[in-house]
Amino acid sequence: MTTSPLMDIALLKGHAPYTLAGFAAFRSVIDSDGAVPAKLKALFAAVAAVDRRHLDLARREMARGVALGLAPKEATAGLIVLTSLRGEAAAADFAAILSDCFDDLEEPEAKPLPVAGEGEAAANFTAYFGTIPAPLQQLLRLSPKAADGYYLMRRGSIDANPLSPKHGELLLLTILAAGYSPMAATHVRGARNAGATDEEIAEAVLCAVPAAGIAAWMAVGGMLAPPEEGGIAR
Repeated sequence: MTTSPLMDIALLKGHAPYTLAGFAAFRSVIDSDGAVPAKLKALFAAVAAVDRRHLDLARREMARGVALGLAPKEATAGLIVLTSLRGEAAAADFAAILSDCFDDLEEPEAKPLPVAGEGEAAANFTAYFGTIPAPLQQLLRLSPKAADGYYLMRRGSIDANPLSPKHGELLLLTILAAGYSPMAATHVRGARNAGATDEEIAEAVLCAVPAAGIAAWMAVGGMLAPPEEGGIAR
């Protein structure tokens, strides 16, 4: 059953049954096990809500994920990705939500900070993207230290994510869908390369709908069409 308070708004119940029925259909996909486990979809939806600055929604979704068995280490994936994609404020908000939702949130022992080696950043960008995108080419040229920083954060979000590579890519894709970002295409490819099916990709994108509306799906859904219909080739 959805935790959404929309279903209890009297004006919608009395004047907008079609709207509520449609929203309930979306929530039925997000709230239940399907191609992606429901506990992970709760995490995805919570992170998308933080991205859109809807913190009450994020807290409800995270509480639902915890009730479904989401572990603190799994939830940390959201904190990692928000730190990289949305910065300090979003990460701090999500960290506070995790503290509120987990009774047994223990602080792990701090690990040494890794250092990027010479040429590692450029090699990573080339391996993942196929070529170095223009913004990253300029970052390498103008601020090599910042380019190393971006490389290290990418390693944290993708290679060292507590989730599987596939689910880590799906989480990234959910956030990008919530922000209607053109970078979503990169992570559609990344998710497929990590073994995700298009059904799994679709469910991850739908997790952005509670926070960002149907526009989140419209920003990404066409990418899943067959290539001859304008979609991204496998």
